[in-house]
This record gives sequence, C-alpha cells and structure tokens, in this order.
Amino acid sequence: MHHPILIGNMSITFLKSRHETEGEADIFELTVPAHAHLNVPHLHRDYDETIIGMNGFTTWTLDGKEHQIGPGQQLHIPRGVAHTYVNTFRATARMLCILTPGKVGPEYFRELAAAIDPEGKADIPAIAAVMARYGIIPATA
Repeated sequence: MHHPILIGNMSITFLKSRHETEGEADIFELTVPAHAHLNVPHLHRDYDETIIGMNGFTTWTLDGKEHQIGPGQQLHIPRGVAHTYVNTFRATARMLCILTPGKVGPEYFRELAAAIDPEGKADIPAIAAVMARYGIIPATA
C-alpha cells in the first residue's frame, strides 16, 4: 500500500507505480483542496496524462484553453502540451491520474514535497532541478 504524499495542501496517493506496472503506467489519486492551484504550468516530455474526475471540480488549462473536469469526466493531455489546473470551487476535488508510460513514480512527488518547507515556502531552484530530472518542463503561462 502506498502512503499519501503531501505537496503543500495537495495529496497524491499512488495506486500503482511504474515499478508495479513494468513501466507501463503510473496511476495515482490527486486530491486538491478548495481554492488550491498548481503553481507551475508545465509539459511532460516523455509521457501522456489522462485525468478522470472523481469528486468535486477542477479547471485545467491546456495550451491556453480551459476545461472543467467533474465526476466521471475525462481529459487527455498529450505529451508536449503545456497545462496547469486550479480548484476555484468550495469543495475538495479528487481525480484519478494515469501517466503512460510510467516514468516518474512516487519518487518525483516525494522529491517535490521535500522542496517545500512546512510553512509552504517553495525552494524554486530545487523544484526546477527535480522537474528537469523527470522530464517535466516549465511552460510560460
């Protein structure tokens, strides 16, 4: 069983990692509290991402176009497409995230979590280094 990984006020819980799927996929649940957002728009160099809404709503921006994702809705993010998300709603949102092929595993998220201090202050150079190691490229908004 995988334990939740906290990154700021968001939580990632792996269901299956690349280590368990022979590199075919990373599958995890992402929990995003109300009024939380991903600070760094980015793209994935080496894998696609599929988001499936479970509870609540999030707004994802892909190459400047907004997509609202709620329970049962799906969004495919091809590799190389800049994206970010925000939960502007009053309720926590949960979604299933599937990365294919699996390239990051829980290690990526643990390293990101370590680059944020308990008060929520991010070590930007450390975050940039972690992202680079895993083929995640910051994008301009």
